[in-house]
Amino acid sequence: MSIAENKKAFHDYFIEDKFEAGIALEGWEVKAIRAGRAQIKEAYVVLRNEEIYMIGAHISPLPTASTHINPDPVRTRKLLLHAEEISKLIGKVERAGYALVPLDLHFSKGRVKLTIGLARGKKQYDKREAEKDRDWVREKSRIMKATRS
Repeated sequence: MSIAENKKAFHDYFIEDKFEAGIALEGWEVKAIRAGRAQIKEAYVVLRNEEIYMIGAHISPLPTASTHINPDPVRTRKLLLHAEEISKLIGKVERAGYALVPLDLHFSKGRVKLTIGLARGKKQYDKREAEKDRDWVREKSRIMKATRS
């Protein structure tokens, strides 16, 4: 079940590979995510000291959040992956010029997971070509629908 998607990532990047990562969250964050108050549009993923972090994801606290905690909606959150996956990602990002992009925040077996993509940036002409292809598919289906009627 998807909670938040980053549709802009598919427009700006070629997604080469996908990984599912857990997220180290606090209790109030999980409650807010269950209420649908998460947004990953401006989020990005970085590598630091052989660990992976998500920066810029916005999780709005519920108004009924506890009074003894001070919620930070855009705090840096650690992503949880296996060591071999992390080393593979480090190699690709540092050597091959790839970027890590958050794609989808979802529930898996009752836990909040983040799908991250190993991505290569699109140039402007790639974006225009993809837009033309989408328009052509839409136009083709419209024509086929008109001829069937």
